[in-house]
Amino acid sequence: MTWRMPAEWEHHQGCLMAWPTRRHLWNHHLQEARSEYVATAAAIASFEPVVMIAAPDDAAGARSMLPDEVEVIEIPIDDSWIRDSGPIFTVRDGDGERSGADFVFNSWGEKFEPWDQDALVGRGVLEHLGVARRRSNMVLEGGSITVDGAGTVITTVQCNRHPNRNPDMSRENVESELASMLGLDTVIWLPWGLIEDLDTDGHVDNVCTFVRPGVVLAHGAGRDQTHPNHARMSANLNVLRSSFDTAGALLNVIEVPQASYFDIDGEPYRNSYLNFYIANGGVVVPIADHPNDAAALEIISDAFPDREVVGVPSRVLAYGGGGVHCITQQIPS
Repeated sequence: MTWRMPAEWEHHQGCLMAWPTRRHLWNHHLQEARSEYVATAAAIASFEPVVMIAAPDDAAGARSMLPDEVEVIEIPIDDSWIRDSGPIFTVRDGDGERSGADFVFNSWGEKFEPWDQDALVGRGVLEHLGVARRRSNMVLEGGSITVDGAGTVITTVQCNRHPNRNPDMSRENVESELASMLGLDTVIWLPWGLIEDLDTDGHVDNVCTFVRPGVVLAHGAGRDQTHPNHARMSANLNVLRSSFDTAGALLNVIEVPQASYFDIDGEPYRNSYLNFYIANGGVVVPIADHPNDAAALEIISDAFPDREVVGVPSRVLAYGGGGVHCITQQIPS
């Protein structure tokens, strides 16, 4: 029997999140960041249970701000990007037993110190949930992959072949570990993430995501050939449109407009609409009070006709380096 990472649209027991705690990351926007986490947690909690991890010193404050239906558990953490630091849940073929694949977390190539508590958070979460832990010696962040639940994964060369992740592993070694730990036997390598995505070295969840078997939403290239992401996204789209999944089907690619730019403290930031979370019966999408929001929500709604699509404010999440998908992790049923 083998282990399989379910697609995000499969049924969840609930959703994991982690409370913002790194003061120097958020600076004077920490309370705004926490308010956006609250809005995200509340939106998801309308569809499925939410468990919020909080550092012991922050737990009381988290409980005071969050809706009563959100469970708060105390586990030491350094940061709040649980998609990347937390476990990736798998189910076993045959009996459906769950386990947590606990990959090495090195803070996106040792960029943000400290990260020693985040490197251990997967173990703590799995112990709390009573789910067996399966350890890997490979560096991998959950935001660097998107899967169809049937053996196909999309990732980026920029991130998962970056020398600050697994310098001693070949591409074949990485693919073999993805197959062993997550049941992923077809790997589609996109060249690029967003040019602005320096913190994670180009995570795929800002540029492409599976929405159902054989169908992906992808960041568009746009008509402006001088746009800083035009060449990158064009290259990604060329790969996607010529790629086949494990079942042998040519991918159907739906483009989403260029992510929206906005200013915070006089600096430009951008919100990726693809950085959404698929919940039981819903899709929670980061929005930025921008004219592009409505068009992006309409495209995503069309891609999920049987789910309610909800936008949540995410400007400060983008300031911190991520979006809704980055701060969530599904727990499969």
